[in-house]
Amino acid sequence: MRKWIVGLGVLLLGIKALAAPIDVAKSSIIIVFSQMGVPIEAQFKRFSGDVQFDAAAPANTRAALTVDVASFDLGDPEYNKEVQKPEWFNAEKFTNATFTSNAVRVLSADKLEADGQLTIKGRTQKIVVPISVKQNGKQQIFSGELAIKRLAFAIGEGEWSATDMVEDNVRIRFTVVTAAQ
Repeated sequence: MRKWIVGLGVLLLGIKALAAPIDVAKSSIIIVFSQMGVPIEAQFKRFSGDVQFDAAAPANTRAALTVDVASFDLGDPEYNKEVQKPEWFNAEKFTNATFTSNAVRVLSADKLEADGQLTIKGRTQKIVVPISVKQNGKQQIFSGELAIKRLAFAIGEGEWSATDMVEDNVRIRFTVVTAAQ
């Protein structure tokens, strides 16, 4: 996946502060999908990005996130190898997925909605990401959940494009914590 613009958390906020890098040790990107009706949870272990956020001007928030698709972890080395193949993530050709925000709307003091571009496996889709914002000392915490369709990104090609085994709906849950500055 060339670039995955996962509507997750690298909010390059374009105001007063410089962009804050993500504290990956405190952040997470969890993927939930159903296989044969059974919910499966996996996570991406390697990602990076920047968030620029100013609580005084939250509409100026910007984010950029890059996810290493080879870090997708289903909890079993054999399954992890399988999802790297061309039918799934094609990690050899499309090493990263990316999310970049284009605009942010303020819904309330602690709720934002980011419009952005999510790119997975060379395919880009416009998405809207609901985001909750919290302050923890000098760190900002951005969290949320969004739904995507895996087939819109060609994840699960060939025999895997049928949705009777692996459902098309995928939920992405994220928590992005900025590094203290």
